[in-house]
Amino acid sequence: MGSDDNLRRLHAALAHLKRLDTSDFYTYFPDTGPTRRELYPRHMEFFEAGATFPQRLFCAANRVGKTKAGAYEVACHLTGEYPPWWQGRRFDTPGEWWVAGKDAGTTRDIVQTALFGPVSPEGRLQGGGMVPFDRIIHYTRKPHGLPGSLDTVWIKHKNGGHAVVQFKAYEQGRKSFEGTAKQGIWCDEEPPEDVYTEALYRTATTKGIVLVTFTPLEGMSNVVRGFIQPDDE
Repeated sequence: MGSDDNLRRLHAALAHLKRLDTSDFYTYFPDTGPTRRELYPRHMEFFEAGATFPQRLFCAANRVGKTKAGAYEVACHLTGEYPPWWQGRRFDTPGEWWVAGKDAGTTRDIVQTALFGPVSPEGRLQGGGMVPFDRIIHYTRKPHGLPGSLDTVWIKHKNGGHAVVQFKAYEQGRKSFEGTAKQGIWCDEEPPEDVYTEALYRTATTKGIVLVTFTPLEGMSNVVRGFIQPDDE
């Protein structure tokens, strides 16, 4: 093998390591430093509540890290990698997930980017999201719709096999949320009540979870009321 081939292999390996270094997953919520866990008590409460409650809402103002919290937890479940301090819900085996936003644009630009980073102009993932780049096995793009929109991503799980996450949007309507059971569903931004109800159905038989992260711009909607004023109170 010539020196040029060795140099190309070295450059490829360095590029790969650089992509891995851009993942937020291994740098979030450390023991010490300016982003240490003790500075994010609401995030910690949200994670820990997963050990008890199958559905959770992170309801807070804009720009406080709600989406990052959702992306971090989903990355834990997809990869099977939980930090030593984790006290929330754990899944020992890989499963199927849905991740949804308000419309195709916000789903692509917010939750898809939070999990997997931006898509190149050529339509390729490059790393930089919460899921480490080396865990991505395969992905497909939506055949129609906005450029750069992913449809399904397969992620290597720590305990063998692979998890699957598919992207959806509330604008597709309730019927698009009908179908097979899911290990978990993450709704970023407030979903319509009928969509949220379908999400609960999809996780009922699997003892799965539903995560919701949003600012209550719609006021005291039925979805918000279901968390703040549950029927048993």
